[in-house]
Amino acid sequence: MKKSIIYFLIFVGLIIESVHAQNLETPVKLSLQSVIDLAIEQSPSMKYYQNRNVNYYWRWKNFRANFRPQLGLSGNIPSYNNENTPVTQEDGSINFVQVQQLNTNATLALSQIIPQTGTRIYGASTLLRAQDYILDTVKWSGSPFYIGFNQPLFAHNYWKWAKKTEPLVYEESQKRFVESVELVSYYSAIRFFNYLQIQTNYNLATSNLKNSEANLKIAEVKRRLGQISENDYSRIKLSVLNAKKSLNKSDMDLKNADFSLKSYIGMDQNTNIELIIPLNMSLFFIDSEKALRETLENRKEGPEFERRLISADRDLARAKKSTGLRTTLSGSIGTTKSAGTMAGVYHETEKQRTLNLSLNIPILDWGKSASAVKLAESRRELTIYGVEREKLDFERSIIVQVEKFNLLETQMETAKEADKVAGNGYLISLKKFQNGEISITDLNISLAEREKGKRDYIASLEDYWQSFYYIRTLTLYDFELHQKITYSNPSLSLN
Repeated sequence: MKKSIIYFLIFVGLIIESVHAQNLETPVKLSLQSVIDLAIEQSPSMKYYQNRNVNYYWRWKNFRANFRPQLGLSGNIPSYNNENTPVTQEDGSINFVQVQQLNTNATLALSQIIPQTGTRIYGASTLLRAQDYILDTVKWSGSPFYIGFNQPLFAHNYWKWAKKTEPLVYEESQKRFVESVELVSYYSAIRFFNYLQIQTNYNLATSNLKNSEANLKIAEVKRRLGQISENDYSRIKLSVLNAKKSLNKSDMDLKNADFSLKSYIGMDQNTNIELIIPLNMSLFFIDSEKALRETLENRKEGPEFERRLISADRDLARAKKSTGLRTTLSGSIGTTKSAGTMAGVYHETEKQRTLNLSLNIPILDWGKSASAVKLAESRRELTIYGVEREKLDFERSIIVQVEKFNLLETQMETAKEADKVAGNGYLISLKKFQNGEISITDLNISLAEREKGKRDYIASLEDYWQSFYYIRTLTLYDFELHQKITYSNPSLSLN
C-alpha cells in the first residue's frame, strides 16, 4: 500500500515537472498592444508615475484644507515648577525665594484664513489654573470667549498668490499623469520593435545557416564530382562560418533585448516570449491645426507656462513689498476674569480689548532692496522670453511630427513591396544556385537584398507605431476614436 502511494506521488511529480518544462519551452506570443497593456498594468515606471500622481493629489488636498476653519486645542497639562527664583528687592538687592507651583492651561481656538487679504481671524476660549504649594492657594483665570484678527499691511500676501498657482500645479499633475501613461506606451513600443528587429535578425540568421549548410552539402557532392572549383567551395564553406557567427551574435543580442523588454514591462525573466509583427495599422490623416489645438488644451505645458508667468509676477511683487514699510495690525475683543474657583471665571466677566500695530521700516540697506527688485524684474523678463520661445519650439515640434506621420503611408507601402520582391528574388536565386546556374557571389547579393528588404520593412512598421504613440503622447488625443485620452489612477481609488 505504501509503495503504491509512493509510486503515485512520483508519477504526479513527473507530470507536474513535464507540464512546467513544457510551459517554459512554449513561447508566449505577445502583440504590441499586449506588451503596452502589461507595461501600463505592472511596470515599475507606471508604479512610480502613479505614486507621483498620488503625491500631488494629497498636496492639493492639503492646500485646500488651509482655507477651511481650523479647530484646535492646545495647552500645558501640567507645568510643574519647584526651584529657587531670584527676586529683585526695592533696594536693588536680589533675594532667592522658594517657588513650588503647578500651572495648567488650555486654549480652544477656531481660526480661518482669508486669502484675498491675508487676514487671519480667530475665536478662542482660554482657562488657566495656578496652584501654589508654599502659599497653599489655588487661583483661576481665563478668557471665556474672545475674537481677534491678524492683518499684515503693505506685505506680501502668500495666500493670494498660492490660490493662483496651486490649482495650476494640480492641473499640471493630472495632465502629466495622462502623459506619463502615454510615455509608457511609447517606450514600450520602442523596446518592442528593438526586440522585434533583433528577433527578425535571429530568424534570418537561423534561416541563412540552414540554407548555407544545405548549400555546403551540395557543394561537397559537386567537389567529389569535380563540378565546382576550390575557390567557390571555399566561399561556400566560409558562408557557413559567417552564418554561424551571425547567429551567435543575434542570439546574444536577442537575450539582451529580451531582458530589457521584460524588465520594463515587469514580466518574469523566465517566461519564453515571441513577438507578433503588428500589421493592424490604421492609416489616417491628421490635421495639424487640430493637433495643435488639442496639444495646447490637453498637455501640461498649458498650465505650466501660465504658472511660470504668474510665479514671475509673484516674485516681483514680493521683492517690491519687501523694500518699504511693513506693518502688522492685530487686535482682539472679548471677556476675561480671575477667580478663586473655575466657575467664578465665567461669572460676571470683565471686558478685554487689545490692539497692536507693529512696524518695520528699512532706513539704510546700501541698495539691497533696489537691487532685489531689479533682479526680480530681470528674472520676470527672462521667464517671459523663455516661455514664448518654448511655446514656439513646442508648437513647431507638433507640426513636424504630424507632417512626418502623414507621409508614412507611402513609405510603408514601398517598404512592404520591396520586402516581398526581395524575398521572392532570394528563393529564386537559391534554387538557381543549387542547380548550378549562378555563383555563390550572386546568391550572397540576393541574400543581402532579402535581409535589407526585411529589415527596412520592420523599420517602416517601427516608424509608424513609434510616430503613432508619440503623437498620442504629444497631443493626448486619440485621432482614431476622435476623443481625448484619459486615465484613472488605481492608486487613488484605493485611497
